[in-house]
Amino acid sequence: MSDNKEIDYSLNNPDTLTKYKTAGQISEKVLAEVSKLCVPGAKIVEICQQGDKILEEEISKVYRGKKINKGFAHPTTVSPASYVTPYTPLTTDEAEANKEIQPGEPIKIQLGAQIDGFGTIVCDTILAGSDKEVTGRPADLILATHYANEILLRLMVPPGLLAQGTEEEKAKAASKKGPTQTQITTLLEKVCEAYDCHLVEGTTSWLFDHNEIEGSKKIVLAPSEGSKGDGTPETSEVWGVEMGVSLGSGKCKTLDERATLHRRTLQTYGLKRPTSRKILSEVQKKFGTFPFSLRQLDDERDAKSGVVECVRGNVFRQYELCGDKDGSPVGRLLTTIAITKNGITKLGGPPALDVSKYKSDKKITDEELLKILEQPLARNTGKKKSKPKTKKKKPAKQAAAEESEEDEDSDDE
Repeated sequence: MSDNKEIDYSLNNPDTLTKYKTAGQISEKVLAEVSKLCVPGAKIVEICQQGDKILEEEISKVYRGKKINKGFAHPTTVSPASYVTPYTPLTTDEAEANKEIQPGEPIKIQLGAQIDGFGTIVCDTILAGSDKEVTGRPADLILATHYANEILLRLMVPPGLLAQGTEEEKAKAASKKGPTQTQITTLLEKVCEAYDCHLVEGTTSWLFDHNEIEGSKKIVLAPSEGSKGDGTPETSEVWGVEMGVSLGSGKCKTLDERATLHRRTLQTYGLKRPTSRKILSEVQKKFGTFPFSLRQLDDERDAKSGVVECVRGNVFRQYELCGDKDGSPVGRLLTTIAITKNGITKLGGPPALDVSKYKSDKKITDEELLKILEQPLARNTGKKKSKPKTKKKKPAKQAAAEESEEDEDSDDE
C-alpha cells in the first residue's frame, strides 16, 4: 500500500504520458476499424461486439509480461442519427439486437482503452455509406461539428501558454483570464449558427485522472437548467474534450429504452441478490471504475437482473439514453488531450477531417472565430512529432476561407 502512495500519477511522470499515448494509439486504431464496419444494413450490436473484440486484441499486444492493469476505458458504442449519448445494445433484447444502420445517417462511434488506469477515449461521427462528396444538411452538420470542435480545442489552451515576445509581453498574456464557460458557449453557438445548427445542451468535457474520466473539473456547453461547469483548464492536466451539434434545437430528451451503459462508483452497499453480487465482482475485476456495457458481462440475462439492485444501491451509475428532442440528426466528437508547457497534445481523437469532401452554401464569416481558428494548438518545438500538429492547425481556418472563396466563385457564375 505504501508503495502505491509513492507513485506519481501526474504528467510530471513521463510514464504517465506514455501510457496515455499508448492507450490513444490503440483507441484511434480501433476507431478506424469500427468505422469501416458501419455500413448501411449492418447490425449495431454486432459492430459493438466486433469493436470490443478488436480493442481487447490490441490491448493485449502492449505491456506484455508486466503486472499492469489494462483494458477498456469505454466499450464500443455506435449511436444512430438522433442519439446524443453512447448507445450499446444487448443481444438478448430482440428489438435492440435487430437495429440496423440506415443509409447516410450520422453514426457516432465512441470507444477507449486504458493502460494502468490512464484512459484515452475517442469519438467520431461518420455518415454511413457515404464515400463521395457530401452536400446539403449532412455537410452542414459535419462542418459545424468540426469547426466548433476546433474552436473549443483552442479555447482549452491556458492564457499566455503559447505567447511569444519579451518576458514582459509573455507575463502580460499569462495574466489575462481565460474565457468563462458562458463565453465559450457563446462563441461555439456562433459557429453553429453559421451552419444553421445548434449546440447539444449539456455537452460536457471532463478532467481525466488516474482511474477517473469524470474528475473534479468540467466544462458544460449550453447547460440545461440547474447544471453548470466548474473549473478551467490548466497545464499538466488531461481532458476529454467533447463536442455535440444538432441540426435541430439541440434540446435533449430521455429515450424510452433500456440503459445498458454503466459505471461502478466508489459507494459501498450490502447487496442482497446473488446475481447483483456476482456482476459487481465481475465488473470490479474487468472494468474497475471505467464504463462498461451489460453486453460485456459473462451472462447478459443475469446482468440485466442484477444491475437493478446495483443501480438502486448507487453501486453502479446508470447512463440514461438521450436523444435530440426533435429527432434531428446529431454530430459528436471526443478528443482526449494533455495540456503541457508546449500546448495541447492530442492523445487520441477522431481522424483529421477532409473538409474538401463536404460542400455547404454556408460558412464562418465572424472575424473573431476566424482569428481563433488561426491560433496554433501547440508550440513548434522543432521536433519531428510536432511538425504534423502544426500542419493540422491551419486547415481549420484555411478550409473556412477556401469555402468562402468557392462560394464567391459560384456566385460569380
